[in-house]
Amino acid sequence: MDDVRVLGVDACRNGWLGIVLGGGAPAAHHARAIGDLVAAAAGRAPLDVVAIDIPIGLPDTGRRQADLRAREAARPRWQSVFMTPVRQALAAPDLASANARSREINGTGISAQAYALRTGILQVDAWVRETRLRVAEAHPEVSFARMAELSGRPPVAGKKSWAGAHQRMALLAAHGITLPADLGGPGAAAGVDDVLDAAAAAWTARRIARGDAECMPDPPEVFSDGLPCAIWV
Repeated sequence: MDDVRVLGVDACRNGWLGIVLGGGAPAAHHARAIGDLVAAAAGRAPLDVVAIDIPIGLPDTGRRQADLRAREAARPRWQSVFMTPVRQALAAPDLASANARSREINGTGISAQAYALRTGILQVDAWVRETRLRVAEAHPEVSFARMAELSGRPPVAGKKSWAGAHQRMALLAAHGITLPADLGGPGAAAGVDDVLDAAAAAWTARRIARGDAECMPDPPEVFSDGLPCAIWV
């Protein structure tokens, strides 16, 4: 039995998908709101760490060191790590005004993909200030790159490819995480890549709880929002 109980979280099409490790086989949870997901996951026993694949700590200007370090650590999959927009851009009500605000502050616009995560980013930004749980930011591609490095295996293929999905499942299994074929309703609600990403975040959460994880950067940056900003692996 695991010595810790942790939750890894990934944003999915209709909310959040979480994988719990500890106390038996991995379990999946799904909810529209991050607080509801964590509450459901923590229902049976306390959680030691929650690791989420979403930016925590939004820059006022410039780039987050966490993103730059994560791009280096993701190796061939570095493009999967997007640069987190400045807080004022994410506060804008639409992509056009977000782009204008970002160009004014940073000299560059923001991608539609980054802006599409706005709701989830701001939801976590509010929730993390209220929870008493230990919460960390993770990035699945960085986690899988580290798993491959620790296992002496080559970098993984794209996560939406057949090869990439199986390589990720093999890496998780090599690190003691074998996902059940039947994850119930959450397994039907989320994509294969969502489940694997949440499991990778859970792997990182477990490393944090055990004191094995690396913090990028160390110490974390702190912007005007007061939140420690780092990606853990």
